[in-house]
Amino acid sequence: MCGRFTLTTSPEQLRQEFPWLSVAEDVGPRYNIAPTQPIAVVPNDGKNQLDFFVWGLIPSWAKDPSIGNRMINARAETLSEKPAFKAAFRHRRCLILADGFFEWRVEPGQKVKTPMYIRLKSGKPFVFAGLWENWHAADGSQILSCTIITTEPNDFMRPIHNRMPVILPQTAYPSWLEQQEADIQALQSLLIPYPSEELTAYPVSRLVNSPGNDYPEVTQAA
Repeated sequence: MCGRFTLTTSPEQLRQEFPWLSVAEDVGPRYNIAPTQPIAVVPNDGKNQLDFFVWGLIPSWAKDPSIGNRMINARAETLSEKPAFKAAFRHRRCLILADGFFEWRVEPGQKVKTPMYIRLKSGKPFVFAGLWENWHAADGSQILSCTIITTEPNDFMRPIHNRMPVILPQTAYPSWLEQQEADIQALQSLLIPYPSEELTAYPVSRLVNSPGNDYPEVTQAA
């Protein structure tokens, strides 16, 4: 699964890396983004504008929005089958901006896992493949929410964790952000492990275990 990530890239740098995207100035650095928090997304609404949705997808049919707490990730292999995700897969997809993510590595003979920080060797920001929903409450209010799609690990990630988030290459952005109903088979082919040779990782301190720790030291090598 993917349960924590970062977006520390400045708005100016984001505009340079994603020149087609409208980015506001108030996108602040985040060093320990956790579930249920607002995260930076680009929904397939045709606006190409960065917005903030709650991390944890709330299906439109849900009676209680707390279901989103269990919907932070969606398995790529079963998107077309799961009631919580199949409609969003066809109609409501998004890019989720990040520049690193955390996974906890099991150490042989130890009960305590080692938190690892994974990013691109280039240090550049990237996007996770995501799905989004618009949930309406009885009082007329609404919650825009999203989930990160995960897939099988590549050779680099396998010693760290048995899943990894889907990182989309730039060539896949137009297809993923298409507004009309998706060609499911074509989109499914995009949900594959990112190339191992483009990733790097290192252990960090257990500061990341607490969502309240949201400062640069969280991403520093242990």
